[in-house]
Amino acid sequence: MSSALSPLQPSQETAQETRRTSFSLPLDPLLLLAVIGLAICSAITIKTATAEKIAGDPHYFVDRQIVYLVVGMVLMVGVSRLNYDWLRQLKYWIYGGLVLILLAALALGRESLGSTRAISLPLFSFQSSEIGKILLIVFLAAFIVDRSRALRSRDTTLRVIALTLVPTLIVIAEPDLGSSLVYISIALMTLFIAGAPWRHFAALALLAVLALTLVLVVAPSMGVHVLSEYQTERLTGFFNSSHLPASEAHKLRYQQEQSKLAIGAGRQTGLHDARAVAAGYVPFDESDFVFASVGEQHGFVGAALVLSLFALLIWRALRILTMSKDLFGSLIAAGIVAMLMCQVFVNVGVAIGIMPDTGITLPLMSYGGSSVISTMLAIGLLQSIYVRARASNASKSRALSW
Repeated sequence: MSSALSPLQPSQETAQETRRTSFSLPLDPLLLLAVIGLAICSAITIKTATAEKIAGDPHYFVDRQIVYLVVGMVLMVGVSRLNYDWLRQLKYWIYGGLVLILLAALALGRESLGSTRAISLPLFSFQSSEIGKILLIVFLAAFIVDRSRALRSRDTTLRVIALTLVPTLIVIAEPDLGSSLVYISIALMTLFIAGAPWRHFAALALLAVLALTLVLVVAPSMGVHVLSEYQTERLTGFFNSSHLPASEAHKLRYQQEQSKLAIGAGRQTGLHDARAVAAGYVPFDESDFVFASVGEQHGFVGAALVLSLFALLIWRALRILTMSKDLFGSLIAAGIVAMLMCQVFVNVGVAIGIMPDTGITLPLMSYGGSSVISTMLAIGLLQSIYVRARASNASKSRALSW
């Protein structure tokens, strides 16, 4: 019997080598650097911003944030060592879980500031819309891949939008406009990377304009209020402040005006008087308006550093998108890029007064376990795609040597 290698042996060896290599290859170092840098900036900013908020416990917020960041880091490393391919087989379970946890938050969640988003657990509050972003990304990526032969068809685009609107409308009902914007951004980005025709995006843009006109203009004029008073006031305060009495406009835009004052007060290098910073200009300067706190504490230099770290994070995510060895990985990376870009743009835009306040967090910077952990899980998926791409390239190089 011949001892020569059969044609199947190299591929079997290559597959085994890929699995071994994927566990030995390092993570993307620049992506990891951006994550660690933002985590350090978050801890420093929150420590100063919240020093006077809990009497007798100046480290209450920062200690919890550090715990969230450490747990998130552990989860990120764990997810990076998993093979993301198996998530494709669970896509409908993932979608069902997404809808279920959003409905659970709506039915059982704790109300805070006019919004019902978080489910209170013994040790922490779980904000389902944050984890829902990751579930939606994975589901849409798997759904589109399974329809890869009809990516440019109108039917595929309509199904993706319809499946996205279900969780989006649940989130709007909480109400949580910020997360709903992120959900829509994820769907549009995955369709774009999948190759949906431009005429589909033009039609979707037209439908969006018509829907906004109906919700914000036509329905209220008929006495029907689709959005809650809480949401309507925020949007009105931004878009129609020039047509409102000065006192009412100031009340509606108070947080954003205070945010701009805080950023301006920081000037080039920030306020160096800890007591002045602790007095604070802005409510929620550890969460929704954390970027204003960065500008106040560390000035233009600190704000530029944070934005540079986000630029590095998004660049590496885009790089991983192009490195992915399959469409599924590329679409997951695309959804994560959309999530990060939307949150950074809207949060910073709100802080400097160019976007309406929608209550959206700044990834890895804002205080909160759900936001931090969901972002770390997303980074873990990016790292998993990176590791598999490197392992695939390494195995191909070895296969060519046969």
